[in-house]
Amino acid sequence: MGAERLTDMERKSRLAERRDVMIDVKVRRPGETWFTSRIADMSVSGFRLQSFMKLTAGSELWIMLPGFEGRRARVLWVRAHESGCTFERPLHPAIFDYIIQRSRSTAR
Repeated sequence: MGAERLTDMERKSRLAERRDVMIDVKVRRPGETWFTSRIADMSVSGFRLQSFMKLTAGSELWIMLPGFEGRRARVLWVRAHESGCTFERPLHPAIFDYIIQRSRSTAR
């Protein structure tokens, strides 16, 4: 997957359904300090990060979802200030549902 817009075929081939969210998170590269960023959409297997951190495809990062400990993720693609990332281990469905609900309640 490159930095271009996804085609319908590519969207259908994803491992998990993406949900729109707008939630602040903490992110850091290994060995660095936490930086505030935002997730724009996510699934149990990954997320689209909006951040001013300089990230590169293939790099590792840690992300702290609100109310949870940090978890490892890998950057798949970068386009300007957005990055597509995959969790090292998929989120438990209950954690995913909690994040979606939290995003909806903070958007009001």
